[in-house]
Parts: sequence; C-alpha cells; structure tokens
Amino acid sequence: MMSWHVDRPGPVETHPLVRRLVPRPTIGADELLVRVLACGVCRTDLHVAEGDLPVHRRNIVPGHEVVGLVEEVGTSVEAFLPGDRVGVAWLHSTCGECRYCRRGDENLCPNSTYTGWDVDGGYAEYTSVSERFALKLPSGYHDNELAPLLCAGIIGFRALERADLREGGRLGIYGFGASAHLAAQVAIARGAEVHVMTRSEPARELAHCLGVTSVQGAYDRPPEPLDSAMLFAPIGELVPTALEALDRGGVLSIAGIHLSDIPVLNYQKHLFYEREVRSVSSNTRRDAVEFLEFAGNHHLDVHTTPYPLARANRALEDLAADRVKVQQY
Repeated sequence: MMSWHVDRPGPVETHPLVRRLVPRPTIGADELLVRVLACGVCRTDLHVAEGDLPVHRRNIVPGHEVVGLVEEVGTSVEAFLPGDRVGVAWLHSTCGECRYCRRGDENLCPNSTYTGWDVDGGYAEYTSVSERFALKLPSGYHDNELAPLLCAGIIGFRALERADLREGGRLGIYGFGASAHLAAQVAIARGAEVHVMTRSEPARELAHCLGVTSVQGAYDRPPEPLDSAMLFAPIGELVPTALEALDRGGVLSIAGIHLSDIPVLNYQKHLFYEREVRSVSSNTRRDAVEFLEFAGNHHLDVHTTPYPLARANRALEDLAADRVKVQQY
C-alpha cells in the first residue's frame, strides 16, 4: 500500500513527509483492518511533521481523523463486520488500570497512545484500530464531512464542556478553524450567544454564515463580557486578551495540544473575581460517543478542502500558510 511517513521533522517547506510503498498492516485478535476513505488534516499533524511535537516513533504515518471501511476483523471482534463504515480517532489506547482510567479520565492515562503519533495513522491506504477504540459513525454525512468530526469535532466538544458554559450564556471563540466552526454550532444549538475573534477574513465570513452573534479581530474586545471562552489558535499572547474579556466567574478553555508561551499575567487584571484557565488534554471515548450522537441528531455544516492522498505535503503546506479554502457539502 502507499503511505506517507514523517522521515525527518522540519518546516513544511522541506517536505517532511516521505511517500513509501509498505505492506498492509497486520491485525491482532481484537483489531480491525480499515481501508481509508478519507483522513482529515489536523494541525496536530503539522506539529508532528514540523517537530513541535517530538515524534514518538521514527517514520510514523500521521493522520488521526480517519473514516474507512472495515476490510477484515480479528478473531475476537464482535461489534464490527467487514463493510462497516468506521472512525479512527486520536486516542488509540489506554491502560484501563491506572487511577485516571478507573475514575473515568482515560484521556489523562500516562500510558495512553495516539494514532499518528505512537502508531501509524491515516495518511495511507489502510490502517488498523482496536475494536474498543473504533467509533461508529452517524448517518447523513459524506466521508469528507465525517473526517473532521473525529478530532476537530470531538476536541471542540470537549473544550466546550471544559469551558463550563451556562445555559444561554455568552461564549467567546478565539481562532476559527476546523474545530472552532464545529464547536460554535454545538454552542448555538444549545442556545448560547457566540462571539468570534479571528484575524482571518475567510473565517470571519464563515462565522457570519453559521449565525454567530458577532465577529471581530483576534485581539478585539467582544461587545459584551463573556461567561466562557475557548482558545483554538495556538497563540499564547491571546490568553490574557481572552481573560480580560471574561466576566466574573468566567472560564477560559484552551483547546490546543501545542501553545506558544503565555505572557506574564496580572492577577488583578486577568484572574481575580474567580476567573479560571483550563487546558484540554485529548478526549475520552465517552466524549467521542456523545459528540457523534449529537452530530447525528443535529446535522452540522462541515466545511473542508479535499486533497488527494498523493498531495499530503501540499495539504500541510496550505494549512500552515492559511491557504485552505473550504468547501461545504
């Protein structure tokens, strides 16, 4: 099969992905062999390719927003059959035994592994996944629509939960890319007022199309104090900006796996009156199931840019340079 590997991490202009012909994955008793139909290009893939996130395995195949068809099943698999459409997401495995797993916080498991970082992912014609971590997908979506739901959607959903937004509350979103445009729709469906702060003109246009309450520049003050905020842009300088926009008791949820340095905070200006900052670390399978059920009951407008597998390096280059032009299905 054809697959892309991170040979030597470096700037995307140096084409850190190398194309190879390799054997199809072999599967264990509890695993599925999946023929990849679509794989989303996530900013985390960019961080792995460029070395912002040190590779956990040499020549790793990135990609963790995988939609595919089950080609083969292991001898102990019960929940899936060949021909089923299935999702393969970021969380690949957890130990199931540590105190975090036992209390339901498997996303904090110190022994967790991740698709496209620890094990080969979806920038390939085939991949594999444990039955326990494979996801059943909602109907009514094209393969290309489903792919971003498997990371951008799930992580945006968890970030929204971590933001602790009260019913009918005022939510600020900083950065408006793949994850943010899905989380905004969930918040609006729940009755929130959503204010978007972004530097990108196409993103502002998309936000308006999705029905948000207001749109302004990345560092602009929203028109009213926020009950909660989510930071999707990997820019630490936006943390104090977002905190200043929060009302008393407000919560800022930082959704990214990578963030540039945060400037020094002033306690009175940024944190007093019980303002909170919370990070988001991966997701649990429960998050994934709840979000995909929501997506099945509330059809989300998913905006993507299709690339053939052969142009994986170009897709990462365009993502890094904000050249991606979205297409709605």
